[in-house]
Amino acid sequence: MVAKAIAKIDAENVKADAPKFGIGDNVRVHVKIKEGDKERVQVFAGAVIARDGRGSTETFTVRRMSYGVGVEKVFPVHSPYLEKVEVERVARVRRAKLYYLRSRSGKQARLREG
Repeated sequence: MVAKAIAKIDAENVKADAPKFGIGDNVRVHVKIKEGDKERVQVFAGAVIARDGRGSTETFTVRRMSYGVGVEKVFPVHSPYLEKVEVERVARVRRAKLYYLRSRSGKQARLREG
């Protein structure tokens, strides 16, 4: 009984047009930001290093270098604040999580084109 209710709520909150991308892809994430009574779109570009969860609670982590410092953000896939995800470059990787990129910089942090 409870499982059916959870599945129903989960199905209601899943986007039908969820973005298609994989681990290692370079993406541009367009996020709606609320500032007071105004709303704007901010872009966060980087490499997808992880995808976690499933259903309405699925998230993905994007990493980029900003002024020599690694910055990571976690985005919910089915969030209403996520406007769109553009895939810039597809990479071929052999891991589900690319946490090893945290310790690499420069040319060592490149991923193989796929």
